[in-house]
Amino acid sequence: MPRVGRPRAELVLSDVERETLLRWSRRAKTSQALALRSRIVLACAEGSSNKDVAVALRVSQPTVGKWRARFVEHRLEGLSDEPRPGASRKITDERVEAVIVKTLEEAPTGGDSHWSTRSMAKATGMSQTAISRIWRVFGLKPHLVQSWKLSIDPQFIEKVRDIVGLYLDPPDGAMVLAVDEKSQMQALDRTAPVLPMMPGVPGRQTHDYVRHGTTSLFAALDVATGKVIGQHQRRHRHQEFLRFLKTIDANTPADLDLHLICDNYATHKTPQIQRWLARHPRFHLHFTPTYASWLNLVERWFGELTNRKLRRSTHHSVKELEADVTAWITAWNDDPKPFIWTKTADEILQSLAGHLTRFNQTTNDSAH
Repeated sequence: MPRVGRPRAELVLSDVERETLLRWSRRAKTSQALALRSRIVLACAEGSSNKDVAVALRVSQPTVGKWRARFVEHRLEGLSDEPRPGASRKITDERVEAVIVKTLEEAPTGGDSHWSTRSMAKATGMSQTAISRIWRVFGLKPHLVQSWKLSIDPQFIEKVRDIVGLYLDPPDGAMVLAVDEKSQMQALDRTAPVLPMMPGVPGRQTHDYVRHGTTSLFAALDVATGKVIGQHQRRHRHQEFLRFLKTIDANTPADLDLHLICDNYATHKTPQIQRWLARHPRFHLHFTPTYASWLNLVERWFGELTNRKLRRSTHHSVKELEADVTAWITAWNDDPKPFIWTKTADEILQSLAGHLTRFNQTTNDSAH
């Protein structure tokens, strides 16, 4: 029987077009509309009907027909969105550039430390809304500042490779423990009772507090299982660290070697510690580079402790704080969650090299 209905536009792809469409269709996050249109065209090029393509890709038949016809008429350019109707732009590229240059290179008037939408709008004669849109498009956030510190450790690369190697490929017959101290944990009590959360109202607590003393938590995170060995100490000296090493020794299988990831704190390297380690050869200490505590996975666990326990708790004494944290660690160990390290040492070093390149360019271009 002769085919009934509107004839389909013939669609034949060149090798370059097919390769481009395949690349567009594989986009994981960006421009999903373009990825879908590319998949429609690729399916149509295989000879499938609009109905079959619509069913396979879960779109309507008019959608398939639209992008088939657009591609036949305009090829790859036809898959881009057409200009939408609306008022013409009132802010020229030159004015946008002036805002960007002023934001990046000029200090605000009046002695302010950074620009605000109000001060920039006043300085440029534009509206706050326009300034906000420009900053948002170009990813500028003058109100934010981030802390950073470059390691000056001459063995930085070797230490990064050593520690990341322990995370990604731990030695056989050994435990890898990320060890550190969370010092100066304060037993804080609010000056009035904490008010509970209610519908439409968050929990409330007073901004001021009463200090009842401090304690330090020594913690060793088993990288493989996520379990934690914790011990409270009132002081933070090599004697306390030695006591914690003995606790680790008593709470780990005696037949396993222990690889401890520690920071460069002086109490970890005293002669007393070195003599004890010499008598216990199953202990192997690996030190993070200077100013690189982010390499120690136990810091990630300390973040969980702070967010889930310490930040909103109240305690009337140091003993109460220690008992509360100990109970929380016990509950954590009943259902531990290991933290999975994913970046290789090469990826870390490449990322750092890119940051240094941008930093050097910015420094050279700056008037400072």
